[in-house]
Amino acid sequence: MKLATVRDGAVAVEGDVAYPLPVSVSELVAVGLPRALEIVDRARSGRPVPFAMEDLLLPFRPAAIRDFVTFESHVEGVRRSVDNATGVPEAWYDAPTFYFTNPHALYGPGQQVPRPLTCRALDFELEVGVVVGAGGTSLSEGEADAGIFGYTIFNDWSARDLQSREMQVGLGPAKGKDFASSIGPWIVTADELAPYRRADGHLDLDCWVAVNGELVGQDRLSNMNWTFAEMIAYASRDSLVVPGDLLASGTTGGGGCLAELWGRSGTQTPPPLEPGDVVTMEVAGIGTLTSSVMVPRRLP
Repeated sequence: MKLATVRDGAVAVEGDVAYPLPVSVSELVAVGLPRALEIVDRARSGRPVPFAMEDLLLPFRPAAIRDFVTFESHVEGVRRSVDNATGVPEAWYDAPTFYFTNPHALYGPGQQVPRPLTCRALDFELEVGVVVGAGGTSLSEGEADAGIFGYTIFNDWSARDLQSREMQVGLGPAKGKDFASSIGPWIVTADELAPYRRADGHLDLDCWVAVNGELVGQDRLSNMNWTFAEMIAYASRDSLVVPGDLLASGTTGGGGCLAELWGRSGTQTPPPLEPGDVVTMEVAGIGTLTSSVMVPRRLP
């Protein structure tokens, strides 16, 4: 089921119609997938309303956002352009590493994203996010897997020039990352993606991204080094994940971001994003997330 938010509230989307839901998407996530599907099934017995992609808003507000880095080819390429380093750190293979990003600077499908005022190397990052429907502490992989609510597309916008400078401090990205993330177009519940699931737990989904209609990158989600269940279990170790948390896969390889291509070529080709550019991301089984870049806001 595709669960979305429009101006009048939460809906379950089926083709060009939608069924209004009695609670918000966040409230559906909070009760877990089995109970949420019961609520949706009852709503689908009612009268549908017309639906268009232009109606979509931010699908939900995550309680927290952890962004992982699970694609080896992405790590190798981006380190060249952002960290001026080569290869993949040995520690990367130890565990699915992540950082926390800003859960307040969120944009929905079709929304314009302002380029940071001093940024001249704006980049996108094609990712898939998993939405937690049942949390806990030090979860097993089985418990983590059973608690998955659904999936969405996640664009981790990156100011590469700012990021490259601040990463020299050794603490991690800050202003190079916290200005914007795009999520959408909806949450696809986990049961919908069961046909794409391999025996090893990976989702085998084709992912691609285009800028102004020109294909830039393409990869398969199954190239992740860890499964979403492994990511959730690791995040919960000696800590806590809660319903509504979003854990992002990290950027796909094969040109899932511009910085990977810059690192491989040694030049900024394709060029950084400029105001007016349109970024389109598509993931099989989930949908399409389109965003555009706007001129930066002025500092007060």
